[in-house]
Amino acid sequence: MTVFTLLNKYRPETPAVKKQRIKEAAAAEASGGKKDSKYVPQVKYGLKHVTTLIEDKKAELVLIANDVDPLELVIWLPALCRKMGVPFMIIKDKARLGTLVHKKTAAVVCLTQVNKEDQTTLDNLKTAALEKFNNNTDLSRKWGGGIMGLKTKAKLEKRAKALAIDEAKKAAARK
Repeated sequence: MTVFTLLNKYRPETPAVKKQRIKEAAAAEASGGKKDSKYVPQVKYGLKHVTTLIEDKKAELVLIANDVDPLELVIWLPALCRKMGVPFMIIKDKARLGTLVHKKTAAVVCLTQVNKEDQTTLDNLKTAALEKFNNNTDLSRKWGGGIMGLKTKAKLEKRAKALAIDEAKKAAARK
């Protein structure tokens, strides 16, 4: 099962469906019935909203579009997800994410929870995301290879000699 088949199950309701649900709830409450306030898990979207969910560690899986313009809007999200331990995936097209939430485009979406029957699928996707994106050593490589120039080597040697002389003076003062 792919990411999109899971997320299609948790698409948020359209404005027309929401309006109908609110009307039915108001009619039921007016006729003396009790309200049905059962929470339904949904895909959350919006950069600020998803950022808050990641910071609160409520997000289970974050999907980031790769063609966001300007890229600076989402370039920091993988670092935040790694810091908070939230699995993330980079998805090919922001229009695909937008269709999940009944919008033209969406830069980032996330799931906060799923029903019990889909929990194993979510766990599989989370482990795949952790292996491919979060714990990927290629993405967090160190640049330069640790090779220093001649001036830097000379400066470090000079500093090391000065520290050795200071340690020798301190050791002589203790005796």
